[in-house]
Amino acid sequence: MHPEVKELLRKSKMRLTAPRLAVLDVLEHEGKHRDAEFIAAAARRRLKLSRQAVYDNLNALVAAGIIRRIEPAGRPALYETRVGDNHHHLICRRCYATVDIDCAVGHAPCLQPSEDHGFVIDEAEVVYWGLCPTCQQNS
Repeated sequence: MHPEVKELLRKSKMRLTAPRLAVLDVLEHEGKHRDAEFIAAAARRRLKLSRQAVYDNLNALVAAGIIRRIEPAGRPALYETRVGDNHHHLICRRCYATVDIDCAVGHAPCLQPSEDHGFVIDEAEVVYWGLCPTCQQNS
């Protein structure tokens, strides 16, 4: 497990249960940006647990800031372990490959609206959509 994830777990004071560790292991070793169904199936191959236990742990890990949930329009939510920075995502319109991309500005929020309506804005979500190199070649 990445040292940053271990540190976040320690700081969160969450119990290190087998289901929680199975979910984190999937995210660490079977690719970033996986949906809950993929994570549930992969975690269940590691450990006997219910689908609900996987969903409960995903929600608890998101709430604790240990993992991040991204919700691309028209797609299932995706989960990743890269948290605590201001990065965005590139998503292929055809195959839905998802890639991290660092923010050009570097600090949050990276965009300012023309009117804030009294809100104190601390984050802007940016998703870039297009075709990945593989889908471009297969067009």
